[in-house]
Amino acid sequence: MPSPLLVLSNGHGEDVIALRLVEALQRQRPGLPVAVLPLVGEGQTYGTAESRGLLRRIGPRRNLPSGGFSNQSLGGLLRDLAAGLPLLSWKQWQLVRAWGRRGDPILAVGDLLPLLLAWAGGGPYGFVGTPKSDHTWADPAPAGWGASPLADGYHRLKGSEWDPWEWALMGQPRCRLVAVRDRLTARGLRRHGVAALAPGNPMMDGFDPAPLPAWLEGQRRLLLLPGSRLPEALGNLARLLEGLPNGPDPITVLLACGSRPAPAELAPLLGAAGFLAGSPPAGSGAAATWRRGAMQLLVGPGCFNRWAGWGELGLATAGTATEQLVGLGVPALSLPGPGPQFKAGFARRQSRLLGGAVLPCHNARDLRTRLHALLSDPAERLRLGGIGRRRMGPAGGSERLARAIAEQLLDPA
Repeated sequence: MPSPLLVLSNGHGEDVIALRLVEALQRQRPGLPVAVLPLVGEGQTYGTAESRGLLRRIGPRRNLPSGGFSNQSLGGLLRDLAAGLPLLSWKQWQLVRAWGRRGDPILAVGDLLPLLLAWAGGGPYGFVGTPKSDHTWADPAPAGWGASPLADGYHRLKGSEWDPWEWALMGQPRCRLVAVRDRLTARGLRRHGVAALAPGNPMMDGFDPAPLPAWLEGQRRLLLLPGSRLPEALGNLARLLEGLPNGPDPITVLLACGSRPAPAELAPLLGAAGFLAGSPPAGSGAAATWRRGAMQLLVGPGCFNRWAGWGELGLATAGTATEQLVGLGVPALSLPGPGPQFKAGFARRQSRLLGGAVLPCHNARDLRTRLHALLSDPAERLRLGGIGRRRMGPAGGSERLARAIAEQLLDPA
């Protein structure tokens, strides 16, 4: 019987990546016992895989007020502390320690928190560093958004966006695998003695491109990605709606979301923006349709993977979904707000991470202007989409990374 694997992940995007890796591991090692401990939120991403017997969720879980972004504001940290963050973290630490004492392997997916917990477990561990890339300081800032001289200088001095205490944890003898999102970042870590790999990006797996359906032919097509964290996602959506065009040309807006915001939560906001409820096109998969003039807006919980390749352009205030969209060759415009996640700094960093395939806008008017310009310029959309594809890489990263996990963490020499 193989040793069970514990997977730690700390956020929705990290849960998605961890799930892709677990699925790939189960294809390569059928029957491998896998437990997952979501450190942020309820880990709903794992629900279907758990029902299929691919994994089991363990440990305490709780949705915190900051949505996992307590490190971005003092107010968010204080609300999380009041909501029970210290007790939650203590219980999670105890569970990881018990696992590590048995000598069973741990795979940390995310940033410092899961890496630190995996190290503290005392047993063998591996690390998949998902959020950080040296492109965020090596690439130029988007036009009109200025540079970040202090942060850029700090990272340039280190030669890596990862910090010394992080690469110290990655360089421990018990850390048998370090994988990061791109070769530039891996090269920076190797200069500090960390044997980092960049086998591919699991975020680009799981898509099944479908041809454009008949009901979308002859229309402009936008993907709307407001994010999933409430109440921030609703505020972001309200601002994105202000940037939509009002012309006579037929246009379809595909609002791809998860279980939240739910269609019922979106209805008041769409009504206030002048939309009227209608009937979804046959075969669209939409849960609801709203119309305003020549525009139809489809609400599709769980439809992102199906709809993503149909868009000409994205309007986004999301993290992982935005990266996946541009990785499919669909450029995007973003519109930062008050946060806690999608603030100006996040939008600027995301644009640099993706080589400018996502362009941040200052306000709804700026968004509408850029939207009109890009819809009128297919060559520029194609150029930006090509940058996004190259920056995110091809599909197949999950399988390659799963093989590395199996060889270096599960079956060490």
